Amino acid sequence: PAPTCAYEHFGNHFADDAVPDVCVGTEIAMDLNQLKRDIEARMTKSIDTLASQLLRLRTGRANPALLDHVRVDYYGSDVPISQVANVVVEDARTLSITPWERTMIAAIEKAIMKSDLGLTPNTAGATMRINMPPLTEERRRDLVKVVKSEVEQTRVTIRGVRRDANTSIKDAVKAKTLTEDDEKRAEADIQKLTDLYISKADDVGAAKEKELMAV
Repeated sequence: PAPTCAYEHFGNHFADDAVPDVCVGTEIAMDLNQLKRDIEARMTKSIDTLASQLLRLRTGRANPALLDHVRVDYYGSDVPISQVANVVVEDARTLSITPWERTMIAAIEKAIMKSDLGLTPNTAGATMRINMPPLTEERRRDLVKVVKSEVEQTRVTIRGVRRDANTSIKDAVKAKTLTEDDEKRAEADIQKLTDLYISKADDVGAAKEKELMAV
C-alpha cells in the first residue's frame, strides 16, 4: 500500500525507528520537519562514526582516545580500559596507564597487545607506559590513504540518506500526500543538508591528515 506520508516511508528504510502515529495527510508540514530532523540525526551519526574510526589511527603523539576502542576482560565482562584504569598523557609521546586494581595489569597489557594499535606497554610497579614510536614518512602516507578512504565511505553513507529521503518524498507526491511545490522545497533542503555534512566529513578528514603529517 502507498505510504500515508513521507516520514512513514522514510522510516520503513530503517527498521530500528518508530514511525510516529501523527504521520497523516493533514500534518504533512510537520512530518517533513520530522523527516529533516531524522535525516540530520543520521548524517550526524555518520560524522561521529567517522571521527571514532579515525581516532584509531595511531599518530606519533600520545592521546588517551587512542585506547577508547580497546576493551579488557573485567571479571567476565568486556569494558573499556578507561573504566578500569586512569589513562593520562605523561608527555608528548607517552601514555601512562594506572589500573584501579593491580590485579588488572596483566589483562590490560594483554588487551593492548592484542589490539590493532601495534603498541607494547612497559610495566613498572603499578603503572604501565606506552611510548609512541615516531611514524615513518611511508607510514604517514599510508595512513593518509586510509583517512581518505574512510571519508569517502562517509560521503557515500550521507548520499545514501539523501537518496532514501528523496525516494520517500517522491512516493508521497505519488500518493498525493505532498504537493510538487513542497517536494521541490524539501529536496532543496535535503541537498543543503547533504552538502553541509559532506563538508563536515571533509573537515574531519583534513584535520586527521594534518595531525598525521605533523612531525
